[in-house]
Amino acid sequence: MNTQSLPPFSCSISSNVPELLWNLRGTLAITTYQAGKLIFISSINNKEIIQLPRQYDKAMGLAVYQNKLAIATQYEVQVLANSNDLAKNYGTKPGSYDGLYLPRATYYSGEIDLHDMAWGNEGLWAVNTRFSCLSLINEDYSFKSKWIPSFITDLTPDDRCHLNGMAMERGKPKYVTALGTTNEPKAWRSNVQNGGALIDVETKEIIVSGLPMPHSPRLYDGKLYALCSATGELICVDTTTGKYDVITKLKGFLRGMCKKDDILFIGLSKLRQSSSTFRDLPITREPLSCGIAAIHLPTGNQIGYINYENSVEEIYDVQFLEDLRRPAILNTLREEHRRALVTESNSFWSINE
Repeated sequence: MNTQSLPPFSCSISSNVPELLWNLRGTLAITTYQAGKLIFISSINNKEIIQLPRQYDKAMGLAVYQNKLAIATQYEVQVLANSNDLAKNYGTKPGSYDGLYLPRATYYSGEIDLHDMAWGNEGLWAVNTRFSCLSLINEDYSFKSKWIPSFITDLTPDDRCHLNGMAMERGKPKYVTALGTTNEPKAWRSNVQNGGALIDVETKEIIVSGLPMPHSPRLYDGKLYALCSATGELICVDTTTGKYDVITKLKGFLRGMCKKDDILFIGLSKLRQSSSTFRDLPITREPLSCGIAAIHLPTGNQIGYINYENSVEEIYDVQFLEDLRRPAILNTLREEHRRALVTESNSFWSINE
């Protein structure tokens, strides 16, 4: 297939994906730092999907809570809030959208390489990869450091262990993943295939070591799941023994995972051709896909897919927007957001005079 002749963000999908998203009554939100986009993927009338991409430089971690969405970019964290009322009259065809995310705050963090994010009891948590810590997004500083692994001795911007993933429990971080347990600048690269770890935040105990590039730890129904990116495996971890079972294996570098009902949506990426760090990973032995896999969690079977043919080669995060079958989003690059006025009791589009 000549992908150069295809429209941007062209993808192939399994025939059941539109129906699946429609029946789940929601929209997928994905970030691709390689393309610099946040993309909403929605089902239209149960028959086809539609994508809505927005520009966010080096888009990485996503956090979703109630009507809010936060996105980590190269130098900033932007917080948006949904307005169902303004959505009704947005766009060239009023009534097309059932939600509209509008910018509400921008935190100028600087380039600290934020990965997973989530709202908790104390605010917006973020995995601060460059400083090897868990942090809270803060208006006084670039970040507020809240936790560091036991093997990290200094709070310095040199990516000592490539801390990346975070699983939340009862409003606070419970587990994290790192690509190494090293304490020197980027020393994790020396054993990238088997140096990964899953760590208990409260005790700082290493629950599992020797993992092949773990990402995206998540607690679902009391069970801990994670993605082993170097092998393309979804695993379920026994936190008492440190052993894990492989639920399924996919043809991609895995990052980003969310759950709706019994379905897991998992992000797959291709590998950068120029990357010497990832060149010899086990998954390179066969062609890789970039897109989203839908996994039926009780059986581990893949029941659907979205594969990008062009434009998108790497995905970082995947989130599910509940009860929004076709939301829109305005970033600060689009002047329309300046006309959106939202109060506690009403909302308006201002008129330019």
